[in-house]
Amino acid sequence: MKNLRILRWAPPLLLFVAAFAVGFKAATEHNLDKGYQVGDMAADFSLKNVDGQMVSLSNFKNAKGFLVIFTCNTCPYAQAYEDRIIELDAKYKPQGVPVVAIMPNNPSAKPGDSFAKMKERAAEKGFTFPYLLDKGQQVYPEYGATRTPHVFLLEKKSSGNEVVYIGAIDDNYRDAAQVEERFVENAVDAMLAGNEINPKTTKAIGCGIK
Repeated sequence: MKNLRILRWAPPLLLFVAAFAVGFKAATEHNLDKGYQVGDMAADFSLKNVDGQMVSLSNFKNAKGFLVIFTCNTCPYAQAYEDRIIELDAKYKPQGVPVVAIMPNNPSAKPGDSFAKMKERAAEKGFTFPYLLDKGQQVYPEYGATRTPHVFLLEKKSSGNEVVYIGAIDDNYRDAAQVEERFVENAVDAMLAGNEINPKTTKAIGCGIK
């Protein structure tokens, strides 16, 4: 009788386990689908720059890749990295990998990130790269950006712009002089040399996108 009871309960139990497994798998796949992963092809965009011009990746005809960096005016982490972003552009734009900065916050929620304030910040800091407004917050969810700053290194290929690195600029936002691992520089250098990028992803440290 004891064995019979086990057999009677086995089918519902198996159904429950199977349903749980399917639900877990679906939830996991849903999480993985939030934004680009390494190896994905990034769609182009057309966003307004602080100079009033519309900018797309397709404008950069001779580029070998792009450092798409989601950043803003107001986040202390983003501010701490501004000089380093300028340095990245100075180092890699001549090598065919320009910085393209995108401000993803909703200006209604963060007035300090309005388009007018973006123009002021770009002039004040002497940005040498496009600083684009993600109007309507359409682009950052496609990328899966969650922080400012959040970096996506794209490699330009015949089939499109492939995401080859996602994450942080380096391992010390507080003090550039104390940086031990330069994640973005290592990734760009490896990409340009045709070598394997390692690591391909790191945890972006910064303010949550508003």
